[in-house]
Amino acid sequence: MSPNCVFCAILRGEADASIPYEDEHVIVLMDIAPVTPGHLLVIPRIHAVGLEDLDEATSTHVWKTGHRMGRALRRSGLRCDGITILLADGEAAFQEVFHFHLHVFPRFKGDPFRIEADWATRDRTLLDEEAEAVRAGLTALS
Repeated sequence: MSPNCVFCAILRGEADASIPYEDEHVIVLMDIAPVTPGHLLVIPRIHAVGLEDLDEATSTHVWKTGHRMGRALRRSGLRCDGITILLADGEAAFQEVFHFHLHVFPRFKGDPFRIEADWATRDRTLLDEEAEAVRAGLTALS
């Protein structure tokens, strides 16, 4: 655990949190500054800053728990017409707390969450080049 990490402080019992679920690998917290009511954070019990620092088994458990939490939100009675599952990995991706965590939050028409981008269709040649780059990245993982 990291001494200056707020999520690690919660895991050590040194900071308050509302916890709807926990097991030996993860803890699920209610986000203190939610996008919508019911916004959850799935946090591994081990400190890992981002994807590069987290082992695949723990990551798999985080995502499995996120899936389960999304299903629970749909049955919770909270306003929930859809679910967003979001990982912000790195400062450029708007990660604010540098302890790996998965956001799971209810969505409904008119809620405040937006993603804005240039959604233009990419040329097939560029897509093929990018696919090759990803394949090279996969080879580098081996």
